[in-house]
Amino acid sequence: MKNIFTYIALLSIGFQAYGQADIYVEKVTSAGNVAATISNLGLIGNSFSGSFNVEGKPSCEYPAGSGIEHIFDGGLWVGGLVNGEVAVSTGAVDAARGYSTGGAGFEFTSKIPISERSALFNNPFFDPQAISHQDFYSTFYDTSLFVNTTSSRIRINNHNTPLGLKVDFSALNWNFSFANFFVILNFQIQNISSSPIDSVFVGYWMDGVVRNVNITPPGGSAFFNKGGNNYIDSLDLAYEFDAAGDVGFTDSYVGLKYLGGELNGNCPENPSFDVHYNTWQFQNTSDPLYFFPTSDIQKYNKMTGGLNQLPDWELISNSLNAPNNRSTLISAGPFKRLEPGETIEVAFAIICAGRVLDGLPASVNSAAQRANLIQNAGWSQTAYLGEDANANCVLDEGEDRDGNQRITRFILPTPPDPPHMKVIAGDHRIDVYWSDNAELSVDPISKEQDFEGFRLYKTAVGFDVQNTANLARDLKLIGGWDIPANGIDFDNGFEDIRLASPVTFEGDSIRYHYHYTFENIANGWQHVIALTAFDRGDEVNNLISLESSPLVNIRHVFAGKPANSNFSQGEPFVYPNPYYAGAFWEGASTFEEDRKLNFANLPQQAEIRIYTAAGDLVDVFEHNQAYKGEDSRWFNTYSDTSQVQFSGGEHAWDLLSRDNQIISRGLYLFVVTDLVTGEKKQGKFVIIK
Repeated sequence: MKNIFTYIALLSIGFQAYGQADIYVEKVTSAGNVAATISNLGLIGNSFSGSFNVEGKPSCEYPAGSGIEHIFDGGLWVGGLVNGEVAVSTGAVDAARGYSTGGAGFEFTSKIPISERSALFNNPFFDPQAISHQDFYSTFYDTSLFVNTTSSRIRINNHNTPLGLKVDFSALNWNFSFANFFVILNFQIQNISSSPIDSVFVGYWMDGVVRNVNITPPGGSAFFNKGGNNYIDSLDLAYEFDAAGDVGFTDSYVGLKYLGGELNGNCPENPSFDVHYNTWQFQNTSDPLYFFPTSDIQKYNKMTGGLNQLPDWELISNSLNAPNNRSTLISAGPFKRLEPGETIEVAFAIICAGRVLDGLPASVNSAAQRANLIQNAGWSQTAYLGEDANANCVLDEGEDRDGNQRITRFILPTPPDPPHMKVIAGDHRIDVYWSDNAELSVDPISKEQDFEGFRLYKTAVGFDVQNTANLARDLKLIGGWDIPANGIDFDNGFEDIRLASPVTFEGDSIRYHYHYTFENIANGWQHVIALTAFDRGDEVNNLISLESSPLVNIRHVFAGKPANSNFSQGEPFVYPNPYYAGAFWEGASTFEEDRKLNFANLPQQAEIRIYTAAGDLVDVFEHNQAYKGEDSRWFNTYSDTSQVQFSGGEHAWDLLSRDNQIISRGLYLFVVTDLVTGEKKQGKFVIIK
């Protein structure tokens, strides 16, 4: 039997802070293109409940804003032997509603919220200790048998033999264009009990589901049973894809990859150390291979032996392409004995990737379809390896770049810093200005200023309502400029865009050195602008040319009339006029809240009143030059109000009354009052349905 003193020690750890409530806190990754809910207990995903429904947080959305989800939930697993007895602590398991306070399988607790820091100097969370562009970090424990709420103590179901672990957790994500598709989950697992833990295995469990929630709302078994699964042994990479659900509206993979682990700062030396892959059907109790493990012994057996080690693995692998409701476990070990006070550090990556369309059905899961997934997995491994470029767990000559005489992990080659950009929307034009700060960027790998040039991107008119918006796909290269006569990329120089002298703008201290104008732009339509900087690559270190992420420098721009001072630019007007229900820029939305009609030629500060032909007030609202569409749902559906740029003299209206009633067809009158001068102008428009 387990030593009774171990139990007493664990219980005292679990109870010592009784009276202070345990908490469950979530944040959403936003540096890269994966919008994943991360909790202070090391969980990923929100099970399409809780914050998904109440706050609109995604579970694991890629591309961010697309509605394409990839994960139900997932959590850390740790197993080992204490005095010869099996004990496993799990962060998440099969559960129809995901995390619940005291729920079986959700065995970690914390009184510490999840915190944020960033390695970016201009980020409000900048911290010199940060690893990535957005670190989430927290600490949690498996030591308590209870969850302490503000009013009660809830027993954790079936959590009877805690290992005695303290886990320092961090989730890392970057905005680089070559690394914005993964989130790294790093765990420092310390034995804080009085007993050693033998034959330790560390794993991560994930319930993947690749579906487009804009097409099929989550819920019911039919939503979850369309996933195909598989595993690539050589990459320690498990993955899932949409085999038969929203095919054509998903076209992506989600991967779970073991990146590596260390015991007390050293790579594992156990010759039997291996990475194991398991998958099982949701809460299945009868299938000999794909059953859901419920006891600690069953869980440990899954962690210590994988389907990928079975003689008939090839047949199993082929069968996993068929759709089903499965979850995934990757585990690594055994690590040597973990003595009290010692630490194991293990990292996993959640990787998303677009499916390469090769003309074959998604259910085929061909090698060509997986090409992006393989490439993206490679970048996640590069990030983990850091200075240990050849993955031999030794600092070879020239690898200790920071001079601290140990392997520093989580280092990526970096593209130039994104240029500071300013966008000005005008009448049928968009002006883009940017600074020269990217030219001074120093790559941390080569230690050189390797800036090469700039690239400017824009979306086509109507991209946002014609299909499922995907900025990585919809942004089209408009122009590029780089150092001339060196045989790299455009080779065209900067004369066409460089200003004779830098300019500044009121309220903005940045000096802008470059300028480009988009002309003949359709007013009222959304044009997404992105600007990047790229380097020349590094042949010595075998690095290709790297480009800053378009998602960093992005603006949702609406060309239109500028602010109309003293009505000097003519009288205000409405467009389209007449308005036909379902205007082109409203796309396929059937929601009345997504209608949009524009008032133009407005003063910098104005009040707009709308009346029926009979003189009844329909709606009233105010306009100011800083308007970003925040009072119209269209911009939440099709745009991003945090990045919207208007011309200053236009305001969208959702065609709903001040009581949020749908208005009828007919003639309407409006009155615009200049709130600075008090002058009024009148006009009319027609609604046709």
